[in-house]
Amino acid sequence: MKEFAPTRDRLDDIVQWDVRTWSRALDYWDRNVDWSRVHTCLELGGREGGLSLWLALKNKVVVCSDLSNTETTARPLHERYGAVRLVLYEDIDATDLPYENHFDLVVFKSILGGIGRKDDKVKQQQVFERILKALVPGGCLLFAENMAASVLHRSARKHFSPWSAYWRYPSYDEMQEFLSGFTAYDMRTTGFTATFGRNEAQRDILARLDAVLDKAIGNRWKYMAYGIAIK
Repeated sequence: MKEFAPTRDRLDDIVQWDVRTWSRALDYWDRNVDWSRVHTCLELGGREGGLSLWLALKNKVVVCSDLSNTETTARPLHERYGAVRLVLYEDIDATDLPYENHFDLVVFKSILGGIGRKDDKVKQQQVFERILKALVPGGCLLFAENMAASVLHRSARKHFSPWSAYWRYPSYDEMQEFLSGFTAYDMRTTGFTATFGRNEAQRDILARLDAVLDKAIGNRWKYMAYGIAIK
C-alpha cells in the first residue's frame, strides 16, 4: 500500500469535523515525527477510526480503540480504503490501558472532555499517565484536544451544546500540566472563529481567517491544542 496523498476527501474522512482547523495537527505531526521509527500505534477514542485510517495509510500497524464497538463503527471506513489488514480493533478505556512499553506512538483527538465529565480532572490526568506507561522509551504521543478557550466559547457551548453541562474542557494551563510527566513536549494552539460556523463550508472559511489571526490571539483564547509529547 502506498502512503496516501492528503486530498480533501481523505481529510474529511480522517478529521470529520472543522476539517481545516483540525487538519493543522496532521500537518504538524507529518513534519515532526520520524516515521521510520514508528511501527506499532494506538488510537484512543477512535469511534469512526479516522486517525487509525491516517496511520494505516502510512503503512503502520494500529490498534483502533474506544470503550466499545470500534469494529462496528470504524471498520467500514477502513474497508473503503483497503486498510483493514493493518488495523486491529479493541475495547479500551483510556484511563486504564492494558499495555506497558508496547507502542511506538499513541494518538488521540478530542477525548478529554467526555473522560472528564462531571468535572473529573483526575481521570483526565490518568489518561496521560497510562499513555506514558503504554509507550516504549522514546515513543511519542500525538494529541489534538478541545480546550476551554475564551469566555465567548464557554458561553456559546452553554447555549448551543447540550453536552456542555457535563463536559470538562481542559484549559491551556491544564494541558501543560497533563503533559509535564513526559521527557519533552511541544504544544501549539489554533482556532478561534471557525467553531462558530453553522456548517462545514462556513467553518472552512472561518478557519482561513483563524490562520491569519493565530499570532494575534493568545493561546488561552483558542479552542484547539495540538502537539507531540515524547516519553
